[in-house]
Amino acid sequence: MKTADLIALMSFFGTLSILSIGGSNSVVPEMARHAVHEQHWLSGTAFSDLFAISQAAPGPSNLIVAMIGYKVAGIAGAAVAQAAMMGPAGLLMILVARVWQRTSASDWHVALERALGPIAIGLILASGWIVAENAGFSHRGYAAAGLCTLLFWRTKLNPLPIMAAAGFLGWTGVI
Repeated sequence: MKTADLIALMSFFGTLSILSIGGSNSVVPEMARHAVHEQHWLSGTAFSDLFAISQAAPGPSNLIVAMIGYKVAGIAGAAVAQAAMMGPAGLLMILVARVWQRTSASDWHVALERALGPIAIGLILASGWIVAENAGFSHRGYAAAGLCTLLFWRTKLNPLPIMAAAGFLGWTGVI
């Protein structure tokens, strides 16, 4: 473990924390760009694998941050990266929440609230796109993802059997 690695993790994830409108999944494209293409901490495939594991594992949705930190600098890297990702955004949320409650009836409050929803959705869709690109999906994989998305959106089917079936098809190499 190098001090420079810990500083790099703290600096990057601290900055990313402030930009994470809609949660940490909204900054996955930037996380991938930095970790894979700039710093070469991970390969694209390794990043997609870590993202999948972090989403399947119990715990915070930003578990990928700790996993990247661990790959870079072990347990200390995981702790520093996670603290840097959660600290600045948490403090900003506390400050903004105080103002937000006092101004709930103002026109700018309503306008900002309506604007942030589509921004967060766009950022999260971009995250899905980056993860899918790095996962090396085939055309069948994209079709399966689209079909699953439609099923989850338009039906009240339990997603667990659908996800299990998709996982099995991926494991067997069908998609």
